[in-house]
Amino acid sequence: MTRRRAIAASLLATAVTLASGAAQAGPFDSGPLADFMNIFRTQAIPRETVAWTGPEKPGTIVVSTSQRRLYYVLGRGAAIRYGVGVGRQGFSWSGTKTVTMKKEWPDWRPPAQMLARRPDLPRYMAGGQDNPLGARALYLGSSLYRIHGSNEPETMGAAVSSGCIRMTNKDVTDLYDRVRVGTKVIVR
Repeated sequence: MTRRRAIAASLLATAVTLASGAAQAGPFDSGPLADFMNIFRTQAIPRETVAWTGPEKPGTIVVSTSQRRLYYVLGRGAAIRYGVGVGRQGFSWSGTKTVTMKKEWPDWRPPAQMLARRPDLPRYMAGGQDNPLGARALYLGSSLYRIHGSNEPETMGAAVSSGCIRMTNKDVTDLYDRVRVGTKVIVR
């Protein structure tokens, strides 16, 4: 147990040193160490397995924008329920999409529509802890929308995005590991 505490203390000291230094990319910004550190972040809305009575096949993702929850259908009458942030008024949408791409610690380029509304945004951000797409992203068809992580866990359960479905980094990592390219996504 003492060895584990020493390793944890060393990791924490490194994290504090990196956080207090210049804004350089470091081992805690993305990759396996960042994934490990995300394990210790608190959950805004706990993930849980719940009863599911819908007709969707196992492996389907269903997003309820009114409940602000995402369901990953397991089959046999069960689904995993996650808390999510959804599109704010004027930016919500519904429909059926397919996961066409998955990325770990994705880079972010705001779409032209977002830059028109917010010219102060950077044109590009490398993947990492400060990136708005968080630890993982599931790209939805040819749309501008994604299911992605967030560095703002306090926004889970709220209508705050420009249409994307936000999850905590911890939850999006869990979902990412379950989902394959080609997965059906239903947004209601």
